[in-house]
Amino acid sequence: MALDDPLPAPPTPTLPPPGRCDAEFASAGTLCRGWWYPGSANGRGGCIVMAHGLGGLRSAGLEPYARRFAEAGFAVLLFDYRHFGASDGQPRQWVSVRRQLADWAAAVAFARGQPGVDPDRIALWGSSFSGGHVLVTAARDERVAALCAQGPMMDGLAATLNILRYAGIGQLLRLALRGLRDAAAALSGKPPVMLPLVGAPGTLAAMTTADAEPGYRAIVGRDWVNAICARFALGLAFYRPLRLARRVRCPALLIVADDSVAPASAALETARRLGAHCELHRWACGHFDIYRGAWLERGAALELDFLRRALGAAAPGEVQRVIQTTGLRAPTQRSYEAA
Repeated sequence: MALDDPLPAPPTPTLPPPGRCDAEFASAGTLCRGWWYPGSANGRGGCIVMAHGLGGLRSAGLEPYARRFAEAGFAVLLFDYRHFGASDGQPRQWVSVRRQLADWAAAVAFARGQPGVDPDRIALWGSSFSGGHVLVTAARDERVAALCAQGPMMDGLAATLNILRYAGIGQLLRLALRGLRDAAAALSGKPPVMLPLVGAPGTLAAMTTADAEPGYRAIVGRDWVNAICARFALGLAFYRPLRLARRVRCPALLIVADDSVAPASAALETARRLGAHCELHRWACGHFDIYRGAWLERGAALELDFLRRALGAAAPGEVQRVIQTTGLRAPTQRSYEAA
């Protein structure tokens, strides 16, 4: 897949009345659905566009973040990708990087067209797999004003090698075989061959670390399905968002966990490549901890502070940026570690 391929801007539909409400927009002719929280700014204010990571839905631990951002006065669009949740698209549970990136572009275009939204004060918020998506989207769209990525998957090759490390070569071979069966089914018009998204260590699933299944199940609702089309396994290693980090020009906040799923090393390298655009925080928590309890509260407060600075009254280019990092070679960065 060529990450530089242009994505057409979809038409902008109208929204339902004020209050948290359902919203929908077209992405390549298919409807994506989400929740819209109108902002409370006088005049045109900032807007935060949000979506989940691998196989995740808007209902899986993201609404608490959206509510906090909305209560602070920002407009928020929290949406499901095509093929997932409330959105249309067949086959169901298909994780297509190309399509999900197109969904992000469509969501940003939709948000920019809403009354009360300043089209040049759009921030992107991603978690896990969508942490890489927001980086790619910001690299492609220089009008994006800021991005937040927590526990981000910034390098599919590193993630694939991580599976090799914790599950062994046999697991990679089984994933590839299941993916090939699904790809063959797609070519012949047969129903997709599914792969569990999470499973216990030793089982066949996309994620089988010790914390993957209990961590994911702790945040999902009844609408979540523990399955994705197995063809995803064939392309993971080729999706490497960190390669576009140097093209990002907006302020970026990265929260990097002690991560069993999305390798921290790739996120740290992304921060180094972002350089003075990046605010980096290292946290002693697991990949799924940030969706609940004290880590959620800490994450929401940190992100809200960053978004207020990045999307404040000043134009995006005039924002006073707090930049971080120790241990990286970009000397103008600072980093923060939280136990």
